[in-house]
Amino acid sequence: MFSINTTNAFKCRKGDLEDHSVPKTELLKFIPRPSRPPIVISRGIIGWLRKHLFSDFWNTLLTIAVFVLLYLLIKPFLDWALINAVWSASNRRECLSISPDGACWAGVIRWFNNLIYGRYPDILQWRVNLGFGIGLLWILPLTLTKTKGKLLIGAAGVILYPFIASYLFLGGERSMVHYILACTAVAYLLLVYLETFLAYLGFKKNLGQIVEPFIEQVFAKRTNSAGFVIILTGLTVLLALNLNRIELEPVSIDLWGGLFLTIIISGFSIVMALPIGILLALGRRSMMPVIRWFSIATIELVRSVPMITVLFMSVTMMPLFFPNTMELNKLVQVIIAVCIFAGAYMAETVRGGLQSIPRGQFDAAMSIGLGYWQTMFLIILPQALRAMIPNIVTSFISLFKDTTLVSIIGLFDIMLMARNISIDKNWFGLHSEPLVAISILFFIFCYGMSQYSQRLEKKLNRDR
Repeated sequence: MFSINTTNAFKCRKGDLEDHSVPKTELLKFIPRPSRPPIVISRGIIGWLRKHLFSDFWNTLLTIAVFVLLYLLIKPFLDWALINAVWSASNRRECLSISPDGACWAGVIRWFNNLIYGRYPDILQWRVNLGFGIGLLWILPLTLTKTKGKLLIGAAGVILYPFIASYLFLGGERSMVHYILACTAVAYLLLVYLETFLAYLGFKKNLGQIVEPFIEQVFAKRTNSAGFVIILTGLTVLLALNLNRIELEPVSIDLWGGLFLTIIISGFSIVMALPIGILLALGRRSMMPVIRWFSIATIELVRSVPMITVLFMSVTMMPLFFPNTMELNKLVQVIIAVCIFAGAYMAETVRGGLQSIPRGQFDAAMSIGLGYWQTMFLIILPQALRAMIPNIVTSFISLFKDTTLVSIIGLFDIMLMARNISIDKNWFGLHSEPLVAISILFFIFCYGMSQYSQRLEKKLNRDR
């Protein structure tokens, strides 16, 4: 018989009840949350200032110190350049009598036309404006999205624009070939704008395709290009017949000067520097000993001497390499020298871009049957030039500023015209104001080139 100990069972049951007893309830103490930090404005001018200039104590202290330093440096300049400046006077003595501590901008204003055009006749300066206006019109289609054949337009501008520009700037009697090429430049520019206008209106066909049905029986191949050439030829003949009566008064190159001459020298040199640099860079990497050593000698010889030496050598030595019957004016000699100098420096920039391209790109081009020139111009060079855009534009900006050295050999560029202000009898001793004025002009041009290169770089990176 089993017996049950009721006492132990009761104790166990009682212990279980004690273990599972209901806990005592107590009032919870309220603990408030800490206050949230104030909302930080991250947008607008206040947000930008708070983030970049006043983010912490040390940043705020540095910002205040920089602003105090800028105030101490800029305030005297503003007092001299704006507050105490003289804007209207007949001579420098009058400027000093009005405000001896201020800038005499009256002299710069009187000479401003000479700073821009040099000694070019006043009544003929519209030709300079027209020439540069046509140049800007040639560049404008390259910035439009619906323009077709931008590479061809740029190449045609490099080849044809100098003829129409020289025809306007020089005037006088030109050769028949020069006149025909100038008319061809105008006709081509008109057709480019006509095609661009039709593209924006929604026409999908270009001018060559419009006349294609009429010439299919004559031209079996490339009827599109043939149609455009026929239209271009007809328009050129029409312009040549109508513009033949216009006679332009001749203007000697010796009268060119100012910013006008600076833009001509730097613009021509910038345009020619890149193709010369590409050829020298490819020649330096060539497997042909003669081409390679010639390219190396040219690059190293030009880069080992200062630009002023190249300019003096071009003026004194270059006529010895041409026949006695051929006369070269000083401007042509300077342009040739600056182009060679810029091309030598550009060659090393391009070579650096070529070396950045991996070997696999060359092998891939060879595997699909591309030749050397196809590989270079279709595969390698586009990538190399894209990678070297900052260096290329830096070279262009440096070249634009270095063209002021031509004043040393007697060309009346903007720097020499600024110096002539100080020797004018009415503005004798006026040195600082002309230099400040041309510094502002150079800053505008250089900053514009820099901004364009940044936009071009972003666009090319976005299109990858």
